[in-house]
Amino acid sequence: MDVLRRNNVVVTGSETGPVVLLAHGFGCDQNLWRRVLPDLAERCRVVLFDHTGCGRSDVSAWSPERYGTLDGYAGDVLEICRELDLRDVVLVGHSVSAMIAVLAANEEPERFSQLVLLTPSPCYVDDGDYHGGFSREDVDELLVALESNYLGWSSTMAPLIVDNPDRPELADELKNSFCRTDPAIARVFARATFLSDNREDLRKVTVPTLVIQCAVDAIAPPEVGLYTHEQIPGSKLVTLNAIGHCPQLSAPEMTAEAILEFVNGR
Repeated sequence: MDVLRRNNVVVTGSETGPVVLLAHGFGCDQNLWRRVLPDLAERCRVVLFDHTGCGRSDVSAWSPERYGTLDGYAGDVLEICRELDLRDVVLVGHSVSAMIAVLAANEEPERFSQLVLLTPSPCYVDDGDYHGGFSREDVDELLVALESNYLGWSSTMAPLIVDNPDRPELADELKNSFCRTDPAIARVFARATFLSDNREDLRKVTVPTLVIQCAVDAIAPPEVGLYTHEQIPGSKLVTLNAIGHCPQLSAPEMTAEAILEFVNGR
């Protein structure tokens, strides 16, 4: 299958700037980058795509065997890079795609010049001294709710994830994005997301990395961002004065500025 068609790949922006590849999070698609896209496209060659099974990707290419773990999504990222012959790529991953970016960069580090991990979490489940933000019981209840009533789960979770009650249109946008995803695909992706543990993978990262977190984030609290930063050798940590798990929606100017400053070596 043509990789570019499978993942609805779109290339835009500067012809001469650095290549920035944007990977969206669970239940979303490339449209959620649109608020940061103008700033990035002005100075970078931006590559957008939809994870297989999401957005306008070719849903027929999705299978639970390949996409039951994050490795399948990381493999897609690498296939896109090979198909477009991308080198020195700045790979930006939001939420679960932060760990997908880590897996891809660990597989082919020579292909990437920088990683940007936006509101990452290597493990959502608390484990001893590690605080991921959720107990295993919390995660199990979340998955049961998602699997039994995905539309209801989407309506409940979107406002909690965005966490900007004075801007309900942002929660509506995320909820609508969730609702466009096939519930059967969402169930598998959710298990791959919330039950994954990529803590060991962080220590293997050799690509220069920026960790961007929000000051308040119910899904990936600040201690998770700090842990991610401490585990990746030589990484940089930026805390945005923003609330919620989706700063590309709620604080696009700050998010774009943080990315561009890192890309430009500042």
